[in-house]
Amino acid sequence: MSLATTSTAMVGRDAELAVLDDALRRATEGEPASVLVGGEAGIGKSRLTAEFRRRVATDATVLTGWCLDYGSTPAPFGPLPAILRGALDELGDRADEAAGPGRDALQLLLPERGGAPVDRSAMRPEGLRETIANLLEAAAAIRPVVVVIEDLHWADAATLSMLSFLLRALAGRPVLFLLTCRIDEVRRGGAVRTFLAEAERARLLDRVTLGRLDALGVRDLVQGLRGPIDDAALARLLERSEGVPFFVEELLCNVRGPMPDTLRDVLLARFDALGDDAKRVVRLASGSDGAIAHELLVALAGFADERLDDALREAMGAGILAVRDDESYGFRHALLREAVHDDLLPGERARLHWAYADALEAAGGSASALAFHWHRAHDSPRALGAAVSAMLQAKNSYAFSTAARFGELALELWDQVPDAPQVAGLDRIPLLAQLGSILRNGGDGERALTVVSLALGEIDTTTVDAAVHARLLRDKALYLQNLGRAGSVELLTEALAVIDGCEGEERLRATLLNYLGGRHLTGARLHQAVATSDEAFRIAERIGFDNAMSVAANLRACSRIHLGEVEAGLADFRLSWEHATDHDAQLRYRVNFADTLNMLGRFREAVAVAELGVEHSRSLGVERATGSILSHNMIEPLIELGEIARVEAAMASDLSVRTLQVFRMYSTMSHLRALVWRGGITEAAELLRDWRATAEAVSEVERQVWYSLRDVEILLALGAGDPVQAAEALRRAIDDSGPRLAHLCRLLLEGARVVADLRADGEAELAAATAESVRTAWSDLPLELQIPNWGVVLTAVLDADAEALAAAIPVADAEDIPVIFRPLVRLELARVRVAAGDRVAATDIATEAAEIAEKLGHDRLQRRTAEFIEAAGLSRAAGRGVQPADAVELTAREQQVLDLIAEGLSNRQIGERLFISGKTASVHVSAILRKLSVSSRTEAAVAARARD
Repeated sequence: MSLATTSTAMVGRDAELAVLDDALRRATEGEPASVLVGGEAGIGKSRLTAEFRRRVATDATVLTGWCLDYGSTPAPFGPLPAILRGALDELGDRADEAAGPGRDALQLLLPERGGAPVDRSAMRPEGLRETIANLLEAAAAIRPVVVVIEDLHWADAATLSMLSFLLRALAGRPVLFLLTCRIDEVRRGGAVRTFLAEAERARLLDRVTLGRLDALGVRDLVQGLRGPIDDAALARLLERSEGVPFFVEELLCNVRGPMPDTLRDVLLARFDALGDDAKRVVRLASGSDGAIAHELLVALAGFADERLDDALREAMGAGILAVRDDESYGFRHALLREAVHDDLLPGERARLHWAYADALEAAGGSASALAFHWHRAHDSPRALGAAVSAMLQAKNSYAFSTAARFGELALELWDQVPDAPQVAGLDRIPLLAQLGSILRNGGDGERALTVVSLALGEIDTTTVDAAVHARLLRDKALYLQNLGRAGSVELLTEALAVIDGCEGEERLRATLLNYLGGRHLTGARLHQAVATSDEAFRIAERIGFDNAMSVAANLRACSRIHLGEVEAGLADFRLSWEHATDHDAQLRYRVNFADTLNMLGRFREAVAVAELGVEHSRSLGVERATGSILSHNMIEPLIELGEIARVEAAMASDLSVRTLQVFRMYSTMSHLRALVWRGGITEAAELLRDWRATAEAVSEVERQVWYSLRDVEILLALGAGDPVQAAEALRRAIDDSGPRLAHLCRLLLEGARVVADLRADGEAELAAATAESVRTAWSDLPLELQIPNWGVVLTAVLDADAEALAAAIPVADAEDIPVIFRPLVRLELARVRVAAGDRVAATDIATEAAEIAEKLGHDRLQRRTAEFIEAAGLSRAAGRGVQPADAVELTAREQQVLDLIAEGLSNRQIGERLFISGKTASVHVSAILRKLSVSSRTEAAVAARARD
């Protein structure tokens, strides 16, 4: 028999194939359905995916890519070129149209598509991933697409980031991602482990773990390979292979000698049986990270054609090598390559990689491959030059994490090369600056901060160019800002001092002033923000720097509105738009203007501005990336408008993979609000606990986060039925001695809900004190921030006056009032009507409140309204006879609670007296009011005296 023993039939994987079949069915039907096939080396992951590809080939487009083993510095986007070429072939003439506005970005991964050189200055990092998503989506519109990525354990960081994006962007499309990974080889804390944890936690991936074959499975495999086997031989084979299919096949090939004792011997058994030429070819092939091209193998082997062909045939006949894509050769299994490569002596290994690097360099090979091979060959100068080139190439392809690894390799090699600046083509300080920027863009803020701090520590301030020094200070300030830490203001101030008096640096000065103005704004140093932005605007205007003028006017607008100068701020926003001549300034304007409109209660306008921003991002080909920030900017006004279904849909397609700490904070706060709206109090409380420490830290430098944290604390307490805790959070916000932002207006309006719930729970004293505190704080606001309609609703609810509440209903129904006040104002009016004895009018208005609350799907308002209607007996027909109080039967516990109501105790106080929770006390109170057919605690107290 041939030494090449490979089963043609799939053994023992019917259940796993069924899972993959079901996943494709679900993906075809529009459900998110992607699968990770995990298992140890040799367990049959690739065999399973190959069988699945064969089964679905006629019904789906199958696109396959491989992650390559490039050691610690893999090539960026390893599996993507093969996948993209398959998608382009499927789309044919429609490919360019399907790719969208960012189609030129494909040249970064597919150089063969190049006509004119890529203009990277006009491209965005988001454009490449948006374009890839567009292509896969278009291919899936023809027929379902299966994207197979093999050997994820070798994936580079750029591939992982892209995959994180695509799993989210194409969720719900007929696209099935099928990934294979040696889970046991994934390093804890590494990029692959982090990716898998995040993807599985977000329910983006289902895991199928392949186990080892049992005795029956091994028997079936052996019979398929070489016929029947006796029990003794089967037991021996099972013991040696431990049920790993690849090892079973390898052991069966060793028919001419004794059974090997070690795995290494198992793997090398058929290699050792090769002739010298075949061994040389296999050793040469082991130096390649993936398949080795025929031309490269010819160059390395130095054989005549016929001699090389004979050696290749022998290696393939032994089942070690196999033909790949008609132009190259690869090992039949990665474990074989590892075993052969590891069997080389250190000197042999270094010479092998030197030969690879020399041949690749002569052929114009990629910088990433050259860096890998020169490094393994211990040629530090050549490895340094290649590493710097690979870093820049990966950066230009937006593979920032991969670029960072090559940059760190360059730093590692720097001191080993005497003339490093000449070899690298740049000095050490610019290298550090580049690496810091790359790390920041790759999402590693901590490492970026370390690198830029290292650069600042190494520069000689007496000789270095002032602009270089200032830019390093600026970079450190930005990295601190991204991490939500203090220190940015001092660094930016120092940077401005460094270039003070320098000629020709006005653009840099205007930019630094805008950064500083932004830091003053987020820190609520509003007058300083206005002054700094004024100066930036004047400098930019003098030199005709429109972008800086737009940003300065934008920052000044936000600052003035927080100071209560609303009209002046809106005028500055108009000025900002006039000078927004590039995409960055335009998108920044729409982000901040939408946020401001929401803050001022102009909710529908805020949504419209954000939608224009999304459309703008779509035209740039970054809808799923930069556009997702603007999509999120629609969430808060949509919550205020009560369009919670749109909010949930937007959050379900939140595509932010690695984004700034502060933006993740805002996203989390909005998620909390949506959870509370739907009644997900437990989940919201757990999420807040997870994020609180981070939120408190960030709020030290981002004042808006401080207000957002107080807001969700109030909402969560109200949703949990604890208005006392909500009142405490509100009091902290009102009494805080820190600087105030316009966000306080919305918190004070929420104070009306707090007071209403306190009154309903019998906390009369605390309700009165809270109402007075809210009134005072509202009157202390700048006049332009005392939004008229908000004031009408707020005053009516705080005063609980029937006439004011009736007048507030049409005001609450307008779109510039948060929609939750529509049922709330009606509910409070119904309470007042019941207290006045007008139960018919109360029934009508309470019914309206209940209908609105149900339509909005607001959990707490629905329950509050239903509890009131039930407790007040408004669901019973008016005029129905009511039992005398002394004829009503109460349980012993209810009688205890009624006695305490008569003493004037609140729900919380009743709970403390009876050693029960306030919520349990509230349930008893509602039951008592219902049984006594009364609507208030006062009426219940009167009924209690009648029962005595």
